[in-house]
This record gives sequence, structure tokens and C-alpha cells, in this order.
Amino acid sequence: MSKPSKEISLKKMKWMLFLLGFAKIPIIGFVKPKLIKLDDAEAAVKIRLRRRTKNHLRSMYFGALAVGADVAAGLHAFYFAEQMGKKVSFAFKGMNAEFLMRAESDIVFVSEDGAIVKDAMNRSLEQGERINEPINVLAKNSKNETVATFEMIVSVRVKA
Repeated sequence: MSKPSKEISLKKMKWMLFLLGFAKIPIIGFVKPKLIKLDDAEAAVKIRLRRRTKNHLRSMYFGALAVGADVAAGLHAFYFAEQMGKKVSFAFKGMNAEFLMRAESDIVFVSEDGAIVKDAMNRSLEQGERINEPINVLAKNSKNETVATFEMIVSVRVKA
């Protein structure tokens, strides 16, 4: 089946996130999300409320919120690809968002669906097909209040 997974350091994943924003997806580099936590189950990313991420109402701009949800939902694909030593084709097929209140402080985006991503990647490797799964992301402010919820439809294909 698959070989035992190797341990991936948070420092290495922070570097990979920086490189992704610098070389491949410039909007990620512009917003500068900070990776707080990444393990098999959970990914947490923080985006500071500052001039680059603020709208005219002095709350976090929709685009910055979308970047945070994108990164939090997508990190597990890169994390598990590194563990498996495989290349992965990864994209978002859809997104549903519900905004509950204004994001008027730094925002932490949390996805606790690592097991779903890992399962999707294992099924993709076995079947040789693209697998789509919904991943939930919560956006929380500095008072730990949920300001938005996101359902990101991730589409992964692991290349053998």
C-alpha cells in the first residue's frame, strides 16, 4: 500500500508556504498568512488585519478572508503529499461562505478536517482518480468568536 509516513516539521511547512506565495500564488505572498499549527488533524493560519487586508469599513476584506480559508483548507494536501513522498494535483472545485460578523481584528483560520484530506489522497492513490471532498474552515477573531464559516470543496489527485 503506502510506506510509513515521515514527520514533517512546522518550520519546513512555513518555508513551503512562503515559497508558494512568492513563486506560484502571489496573492498569498501579498496577504502573508502565518502558519500557526499543522498536524495530521488540524491546520491553523493567522492573517493580520492591516492596511493590505483591510477594506473601507476597517474590517478584513473578503479577498483576504478567502485567502485564509484557501490556505487553511489546502495545507493538508501539501502536508500529506510530503509525508507520502508523492506529487499531488490539488485545486478547489467550489466554496460556500457564511459571514457572521465583521472581521475587525486579526483572524485565525482553522480546519480540523485533516483526516478527510488524508483519506481522499489515499483513495486517489488507490483508484488513480481525482477525489472531491468538502473541508470546513472556521474564521475566528481575537476574542475567539467565529466571524465566518467556509466549506471548501477540495479536489485532489495523487500521482503514483
